[in-house]
Amino acid sequence: MNNENILISTFNGFCMALADSVPGVSGGTIAFIMGFYEKFLDSLNGLFGRSTSSRKSGIRYLLKLGLGWCIGMCLSVLILSGMFERNIYFLSSLFIGLTLASVPFIVIQEKETMKGRPDGILYLAAGAVLVWAASAFHGAGTGIAVDFSDANLMQMLYIFISGAVAITAMVLPGISGSTMLLISGVYLPTISALRQIMGLRLSVLPGLAALTLGILFGIAVFIRFIRMGLKNFRPQMLYFIIGLMIGSVYAIIMGPTTLKNAQAAMTLHTFELTGFISGILVLVGLEALKKKIQERRT
Repeated sequence: MNNENILISTFNGFCMALADSVPGVSGGTIAFIMGFYEKFLDSLNGLFGRSTSSRKSGIRYLLKLGLGWCIGMCLSVLILSGMFERNIYFLSSLFIGLTLASVPFIVIQEKETMKGRPDGILYLAAGAVLVWAASAFHGAGTGIAVDFSDANLMQMLYIFISGAVAITAMVLPGISGSTMLLISGVYLPTISALRQIMGLRLSVLPGLAALTLGILFGIAVFIRFIRMGLKNFRPQMLYFIIGLMIGSVYAIIMGPTTLKNAQAAMTLHTFELTGFISGILVLVGLEALKKKIQERRT
């Protein structure tokens, strides 16, 4: 049973990494759909708590989850780094499919919580507008150009802040941290830097260190507020999260413009239905897998 739990936790981490590595839904969304989100959030919060037992328990769980996450992220980086230039519109269509398909899963699971909330539309609109505004802000040329192999102090600070914001989004069951990195112009440089570090090109190490420190800072500071928000203001948070997901579609549409060799934003002509359907099928497959795991445990 213990070995089975290790395998399940490792597989859960693997699935989270696949979501975290691409713009669209977050690893938190996958955790939510597969039923281990609360445990994941409590384990993260326990790392910085005063209880030794909760800290040890959190570390054990996150190590198992982290093993799968590292495997999934490495595979994703190896595959994605070569696909963006060649298949950007297929991938963008797939990301949109993943994102939009995850909305009904959350609504169905939380329908009792969200029911009878006429103010929910305000929180949904706030989330969508926030992502749209951030995307438009960067698209207007106000973002900082990022080069991990030759980052100055200003770029290091920018990468640090981007990492802190991205991890906050990554653990929310909504917008992905990769989408936030995409909006800030840090996503593609990060994918490229991770690929380079696998090839032992250490010039990108300072930039990756700044990103890692930002992620750790985000976990230490923001996770407890997310946890409190979901416990005390769950309906409002859920509507806001769905708004973030809907707004992230715009960021994905604009994604091709952030490539090193920039391409046009996705249009109806460059939208690929096969990619979109593939994204939906991934979510449907994960939901079916979750039910099989639950049936086996009972």
